[in-house]
Amino acid sequence: MADLDGLDTTVTKSFEGYVVRKDLAQKFRGSFPVPTYVAEFLIGKYCATTDEKEIKEGLEIVQRQLQEKIVRAGENELFKARAREQSTIKIIDLLTARLDTRSDTFLATIPTLLINDAYIPAELVYQNERMLTGGFYAEIELTYGASAASTSQGEGKNARPFSITSLRPIQMSKREVISDIARGRKEMSSNEWKDFLIRSVGIEPSALSPRAQAVLFLRMIPFVEKGYNCIELGPRGTGKSYLFQQISPYSHLVSGGKATVAKMFVNNSNGQRGLVCQYDVVCFDEVSGISFDQKDGVNIMKGYMESGEFSRGKESIRAEGGIVMLGNFEVDVEHQQRIGHLFGPLPPEIRDDSAFMDRIHSYIPGWDYPKIHPNMMTSHYGLVSDFLSESWRQLRNESRLPKIVDRLSLGDALSGRDRRATMKTVDGLLKLMYPSGEMQISDEDLEWAVRIALECRRRVKEQQKRIGSAEFRNTMFSYRIGDDGIEQYVSTPELHSENTVSPEPLPPGQIWAIGPGEENEGNGLYKIEVTATPGSSIRLINVKAPSGLRESIRAAEQVLYTQSKGLIGDHDPKSNEFAVQIRALSPVSGASCLGIPILLAICSAALRKNLKGGFVIVGGMSVGGTLEPVYNALDMAELAAEKGATTIVLPVSSRKQMNEMSDDLAARLTVVYYTDPRDALLKVLGE
Repeated sequence: MADLDGLDTTVTKSFEGYVVRKDLAQKFRGSFPVPTYVAEFLIGKYCATTDEKEIKEGLEIVQRQLQEKIVRAGENELFKARAREQSTIKIIDLLTARLDTRSDTFLATIPTLLINDAYIPAELVYQNERMLTGGFYAEIELTYGASAASTSQGEGKNARPFSITSLRPIQMSKREVISDIARGRKEMSSNEWKDFLIRSVGIEPSALSPRAQAVLFLRMIPFVEKGYNCIELGPRGTGKSYLFQQISPYSHLVSGGKATVAKMFVNNSNGQRGLVCQYDVVCFDEVSGISFDQKDGVNIMKGYMESGEFSRGKESIRAEGGIVMLGNFEVDVEHQQRIGHLFGPLPPEIRDDSAFMDRIHSYIPGWDYPKIHPNMMTSHYGLVSDFLSESWRQLRNESRLPKIVDRLSLGDALSGRDRRATMKTVDGLLKLMYPSGEMQISDEDLEWAVRIALECRRRVKEQQKRIGSAEFRNTMFSYRIGDDGIEQYVSTPELHSENTVSPEPLPPGQIWAIGPGEENEGNGLYKIEVTATPGSSIRLINVKAPSGLRESIRAAEQVLYTQSKGLIGDHDPKSNEFAVQIRALSPVSGASCLGIPILLAICSAALRKNLKGGFVIVGGMSVGGTLEPVYNALDMAELAAEKGATTIVLPVSSRKQMNEMSDDLAARLTVVYYTDPRDALLKVLGE
């Protein structure tokens, strides 16, 4: 195992008795045909310690119990014979049950023993109704011999040979887990808590990028948020179904995506509630194969995903189970976008259904998560899976939205459904981060949750826009934290490469520009980034800046100081230090004639206002503010369109050159002219 680190020391003290080394369960994975949480249930009982000797002794007990109680392939007749010889045996298996109407008794199925007619008392069934739907893992006491209950029904010699006399579900029975987990959370920073949660599901956080970590947290949300609907598509082998199959007994995996209306929602013949009523999460493992036995199955699911209700005759039934859909891309995400949209792998009846898409709260970018490799698994301490899953379940009854509703404003582009979906994602992420409702939520964590939520909801909206729905045209999702916060825009990274102009407004102080390179180099696309801090100067961050760039900085500085009233009003330009960085996004090295875009970026930072999205600025000037002529405006316009810009902003002296624009270029690119620096600023400001 890895040496204990500082986080291990903290969690073993804060969660004494509730943490185990996560590599211990991996020792039994593959040796016994049960999910990880079953092995961890036993490990949590016997190995919840840091003492190596006690861990070794505990592992021997766990090994013995698994060997004695788990039925492996080909051992079913051996265990049956033991039951006959000993009268009673204990096994661990997936238990399901059904009502046999002929005998008016419940019969249990024990798959590893190939028994589908074991008698089980009605009271055990009603205490654990999940065995009537998908079933659950339990420690079962199985008796051989005619059950008294069956005999009393008059079956006589035909009484069932096997009967279940008692069972214990493999799940946490302790009810006050939230107070325990909240007490330990208060001892840790947000970053430590993120790492600890990731370790608790068996992954080493250092093996994941920040975006991969975000994917993992998004996968956790359905466990803590009622009625949460999400979809994740991506490459094979990235562990999409791992959380829903191995970590919690409160989720159910529908293999192959095939389900019946009776099993999923309600059985009209006997009123038995379906999976969405019995489980917190119902996960379709192969989204391309989603199908129901009835034509209206998809419509019933759409209605349920919207309202959390479905009808059985005149009766309306409410449920809280979330719908999770997982699937694979046959091609990479860039190619998928070229040949269609990101809902392409879904079955034809819902692939292009914008109403169905609108019911998805988040589209998780599965392509950001790496393929599972043994080196990704952690050997450090994490919460025992049954304690973790029970705490998640109890968090479903809580909300963190009242603590943030006055601090967060969402942009006008979000519809009512967009807002509900975004806030459900934010609430889920904050409940994961703050299991205690008493802790103060930091602005940093709130912004982390909001940006993830907006990106994942915008990804849904972008696909709706792609199928041609005009009502979904505005996808410029934004937010503001605090009364005096700056409006920030959130994009979906897969839509735009770093070297292209995005249509979203950039943060204050950032701007796209085009300028000439050195001789024979042609024009180049640049991204100018300015940050304002207390001070009284303008500083160029670029090392070994070419002379043309230094001249542009000097011109921007002089015009800012001499025309500050007209440019930034009452703001004092000498009360801030402006750090300017120029990034070349084309293979050119000159970066000259950028005075106007640099000035506009500085003004944007001083005013703390965004500039319009999709705009590219062109133009140099002298230290006195005189505009310099642009000699190759048409070439610059073609580069702007090639890089994805929607508008190019040029000095008015370029107007005659632009008369030579082709019809195709004129259809793709809007040209805006300015007469002086102030006019340019007014035309590019976001408001």
